[in-house]
Amino acid sequence: MSKFCSNCGQPLTAEASFCPQCGTPLEVAKIKVEPTKNSSTAQIPFDFSMPIKNQQSSIANKSLLIGLIFLVLTYFTFSEGNPISGIWALGLLGIFGLIASLVVFFIFKSRSNKMKSLISGEKVIAAWQMNNELKNQYVNYLFEHESDKNKGIFYITSILIVVIFGVFILFIDEGKGAMAMVMFGLIGLMGIFAFVMPKYYKSKNAQADGKVLIGEKFAYVNGFFHNWDFPLSGIKKSKIINEPFYGLHIQYFYTDRTFTNTEELNIPAPQDIDLQEVILKLKN
Repeated sequence: MSKFCSNCGQPLTAEASFCPQCGTPLEVAKIKVEPTKNSSTAQIPFDFSMPIKNQQSSIANKSLLIGLIFLVLTYFTFSEGNPISGIWALGLLGIFGLIASLVVFFIFKSRSNKMKSLISGEKVIAAWQMNNELKNQYVNYLFEHESDKNKGIFYITSILIVVIFGVFILFIDEGKGAMAMVMFGLIGLMGIFAFVMPKYYKSKNAQADGKVLIGEKFAYVNGFFHNWDFPLSGIKKSKIINEPFYGLHIQYFYTDRTFTNTEELNIPAPQDIDLQEVILKLKN
């Protein structure tokens, strides 16, 4: 029996789990395709039956649990007959902690629902599985990009710290040693974030699942959820890239208390994915 894509009508092989013409995922179960011996970049079709961990749901549940702890703290502060009764500073901390936890819960609950719609295939417009070569390219690209950015921030911040603390050290009579210790401590802390954290995230990215799920308003790329489904938010630009790898470039923006922010995603893709069709769907 012939098999055709329900979106564009492209003829499909019996083993296909997505359309090679438009990238539309197909309802398949437990499909496994082995790469050919002579192709290190052979595509591994995406399998919606394979479980993907919804980290957004986990964060929402943890924030709710933390909120419950703050609620109990607040209750005991305002009730009598316990060791912390009447310690209003703890009560105030409990109230602010409860409010913050509830805000985080509702934010990540919304993100969790969006992630579920990707995992199920309901809101997916394209999906693929990165093989080891694509994944390594992606992980190394992120590491180099973040390392360069963090080093730039470190050098600029270190200069500002030296200038600010240097003025105090030169002109105050007492506490110069303490000020110098604080200065070097801040520079050391910034150094940890600049030089250690990129290596940590590289290790974390290398252990991720390599799955890519693209939706119209959010995406899941190698274990991380990206979301532009907000008021006054959306995609600013999307295009095909060939450097540092063949893939999809998405530039999206979102608006919050700091006004408009822009984020960029470079997502590697197998050569046989028609990314132009994906771009058209993102624009629509």
